[in-house]
Amino acid sequence: MTERPKILVVYYTQTGQLKRIIDNVVGPLQDKATIVYEEIKPVQPFTFPWDKQVFFDTMPETVLGRPRAIEPLKVDPDEHFDLVILAYQPWFLSPSQPTAAFLQNETAKRLLKDKPVVTLMGCRNMWLNAQEKVKGYLQQAGAKLVGNIVLVDTSPNLIALLTVLRWQFKGQKEATKWLPAAGVQEKDIMASSRFAAPLQKALDSGQWDALHPELMELKAVELKPNLILLEQRGISAFGFWSKFISAKGGPGAPERKGRLTMYRLLLLAGIFVLTPIDKVSSIIKLTFRKTKLQEDVEYFKGIHLR
Repeated sequence: MTERPKILVVYYTQTGQLKRIIDNVVGPLQDKATIVYEEIKPVQPFTFPWDKQVFFDTMPETVLGRPRAIEPLKVDPDEHFDLVILAYQPWFLSPSQPTAAFLQNETAKRLLKDKPVVTLMGCRNMWLNAQEKVKGYLQQAGAKLVGNIVLVDTSPNLIALLTVLRWQFKGQKEATKWLPAAGVQEKDIMASSRFAAPLQKALDSGQWDALHPELMELKAVELKPNLILLEQRGISAFGFWSKFISAKGGPGAPERKGRLTMYRLLLLAGIFVLTPIDKVSSIIKLTFRKTKLQEDVEYFKGIHLR
């Protein structure tokens, strides 16, 4: 009797949305593979809904890659797995702190070494820089990234921002009179089961090079060029403010409260006041940098690290 392939799913979720995505992606594989789930748990949990001050105070360490500690992993780092699925969310254009803590963990590095890894994201829409950092962590661990699946909120950018803020701070995901439901659309979550077939094919054959092209044929990653421009501006700003704020102390330090307030007010102003200006600027850049941006689109949709 042929031994069933083994899949390890590593994930962190606050709202439960990402776990629903995972369940839809791997659900069709339940009878064909042994699936082990490893939930990442911070020693000091991140509460949900977020307290606004705590949320913004989380930005510097997230961007700088200085996450809160996580609880010891339950899985044996020397156990054999045919595939690891790393499911995560971006925070502030970087991997969430629990995800970064896992990827920096020496036990996790042993677990990931020489393993094929598929990354799976459920997020608002801006994930490029986070994935670049994850690629770097995986490369350092000696893992091989073989596929990427990204489910995003397909609402217009400003609408998606408003709904996710309502969800983060009030805990309200449901639609209201003026705004749709927050998060990845339900139809897209349900349709994510289509990715199970190429995963099963790769598991059966042990041939991973064809996996990501097959996932791409199923629209596993879709990307608009203007998001590249938005992320470039955003990560530059986050990089400055993360260093500026953290220079006054660690998370929760009273000394950094003033700088944190400045960042918070400027961020909100930038979002709601400068968004129309950014849109015009993006149109101009998209016109004159079309070839370069198209090259960037193809790169970010791929799985290789520059």
